Amino acid sequence: MDLLRSLLVENSVAQAIMVLTSICALGMTLGKIKIGGVSLGISFVFFMGILAGHLGLTIDANVLSFVQSFGLVLFVYALGLQVGPGFFSSFGRKSIKLNLIGITIILLGTFLAILFSYITPVSLINMVGVLCGATTNTPALGAAQQTLSQMNIDQSSMALSCVVAYPLGVLGVIFAIAGMRRFVKEERLEPIKKSSPRDTYIATFIVSNEAIEGKSIAEIAKTSDTNFVISRMWREGVISVPVSDTLLEKGDRILVVTTKRDSKDLIKLFGEEEKRDWNSENINWNAPESQLTSKIILVTKPAINGRRLGSLRLRNIYGVNVGLVYRSGIKLLATSDLVLQMGDRVVVVGSSEAIKNVEKIMGNAAQKLNDPNLAPIFIGIILGVILGSVPIAIPGMAAPVKLGLAGGPMIMGMVIGTFGPRIHMVIYSTRSANLMLRELGLYLFLACIGLDAGGDFFNIVIQPQGIVWVLLGFAITFIPIVIVGIISFWILKIDFGTVCGLICGSMANPMALNYANDLIPGDSPAIAYATVYPLGMFLRVIIAQAVLILLL
Repeated sequence: MDLLRSLLVENSVAQAIMVLTSICALGMTLGKIKIGGVSLGISFVFFMGILAGHLGLTIDANVLSFVQSFGLVLFVYALGLQVGPGFFSSFGRKSIKLNLIGITIILLGTFLAILFSYITPVSLINMVGVLCGATTNTPALGAAQQTLSQMNIDQSSMALSCVVAYPLGVLGVIFAIAGMRRFVKEERLEPIKKSSPRDTYIATFIVSNEAIEGKSIAEIAKTSDTNFVISRMWREGVISVPVSDTLLEKGDRILVVTTKRDSKDLIKLFGEEEKRDWNSENINWNAPESQLTSKIILVTKPAINGRRLGSLRLRNIYGVNVGLVYRSGIKLLATSDLVLQMGDRVVVVGSSEAIKNVEKIMGNAAQKLNDPNLAPIFIGIILGVILGSVPIAIPGMAAPVKLGLAGGPMIMGMVIGTFGPRIHMVIYSTRSANLMLRELGLYLFLACIGLDAGGDFFNIVIQPQGIVWVLLGFAITFIPIVIVGIISFWILKIDFGTVCGLICGSMANPMALNYANDLIPGDSPAIAYATVYPLGMFLRVIIAQAVLILLL
């Protein structure tokens, strides 16, 4: 008994490990229980932490602060690595649209908080605390407390109102998503994949344009504004892999990889398109019979990571051609300036012997991709913490704003996940490894904030004032996201996964995001979350300070 008591009650490193892992294990187990078809999932870890804190379990304050912060950093950085490429590829009108919707949720919630401070007995100071708890935004709470401190105003009750509103801030988003999900058809869960002019397009052309007869492929490419790769050529029944100095003749049949947008221009350039669909599934790429074959080679050698495809000179040295590169399920046109990454699947055409030589260069050893690349994770976290610590001065604000330990590492993860290979940084990791890192960080974060809040939570929430805080906080959470969610899905026709992601991002709610990821296939919730989270978090920190400065 003494040993058990020391491991659960007496503050030590071993005791902290025992308490936190017990909270995580019980929370994960109970979170699988469904009530009315809905399970709380990972969020139950938070409530187990509250219960443990209420029962008197505590750990050293410094250990609690470190584990909570480190868990959050692990989660947001791993999330940034995963969604960065998708975020930057969709950057443009879609990201602006999603951020405007996220801002609408933020402004509606702020308006309700200000309105409630006037029509209820709750003071503006406590209402700002409720707003921070309802939106699960502790950086905004810290900024608001700092503002009050500089104004020499007592801010002790603000933290209590935030703690009381926090649990239903988590549950409110999950309940809203679960409620809307009941009315959503399966085909509306993920974005409908529409054909884009930038999608790769494969076609056979017959050379009949007299203007290019007798000219080399290199000369033709220089005079054309279109991007294309000639994968193979048929001449008098003989198939070959053309190189840059191959001369085209009238009647040549050439297999060309290009984009849908450029395909029409290539008809004018070469003369005539053969009516055969090379873009459908199960095409026999090696017909007609010849000495050439095609093979998909996996890039697994670190030396190739970050190299431009043209710098390898595969066509001139080995007599092979690269038509397509598959990356995360996306077809990329194999242009000479395409930067290769670990994990790319490269479609190579040539003789069997030549392809074997290319395999030696690129690796093609799938087992090597299972080895974790930890250096980019630690380097990225260091850079993310530095970025999050940079003060950003806003005119009229009492104190500069910082991205913090949530915003800085997430943005850095997105940047490294997208541009890391261009500086030869190996950032590839398996999806399961990334998910493991994310969930481990989130479990620790939830266990810590629950344990920290549990000591005073039940004592406050049973009081009339605490009940009012809980109800107002739930209204601030639930009303804006339901209104905006309905408009976004049923009127603006945005897919449900993206709607859930932008809701979770605008509410700074990683627990609800994890619930949405389990509910909806694909990466659309995570990409939308990363799209709106940085601006949303930044605005909430500023708004919390602005409300106090302007209205007190």
